[in-house]
Amino acid sequence: MLKDRFRKFLPVVVDLETGGFDSKKNAILEIAIQLIDEEDLKLVLGESSRFHIKPFAGLEVDNNALEFLNLDLNHPLRMAVEEKFALNEIFKIINKQKNKYECSRAILVGHNAFFDHSFLLEACMRNDIKKSPFHPFSLIDTVSLGALATKQTVLARICNELDIPYDNDEAHSAAYDAMVTAKVFCKIVNDFDLNNCSTD
Repeated sequence: MLKDRFRKFLPVVVDLETGGFDSKKNAILEIAIQLIDEEDLKLVLGESSRFHIKPFAGLEVDNNALEFLNLDLNHPLRMAVEEKFALNEIFKIINKQKNKYECSRAILVGHNAFFDHSFLLEACMRNDIKKSPFHPFSLIDTVSLGALATKQTVLARICNELDIPYDNDEAHSAAYDAMVTAKVFCKIVNDFDLNNCSTD
């Protein structure tokens, strides 16, 4: 079962888009999660959730980051929510999935996972959120998995090696990046399991 595959940790793919690289001073602008389910002993993509986030008061948003993300914070269809609301809603979804698979904690899966994890930790502290479902320091990084499986570390190149479609025009949207990262994670883990079974 899924709970036995990762020592009772529930893998949850997370992607954040931020207003810079400093988790203490730059705002979170988007957050997306992609849940992982299990079907016929294989990992598959489950439910996804995404929020546009209003920059937290007092935090900075670098114009270079907005240009890179092609993001207009004032777009009328952005429908951004407060950071604390987004985190609480996402944590509810994760906790429900955690209970479904009888897991003890969630473990953050990400591409350069330390980056997303550091921003999440800071966001929980400034919003006085005491109970994050995520393990406080253990992570699964698809950069490392990709280097092992494909000898590549860039997400687009890993996808190319694994025959996973990658659309540069959609990249750097939290929802898209989380979905693609989840596909990479599932593919590498499933292939590893298959290869191990075939050699038994």
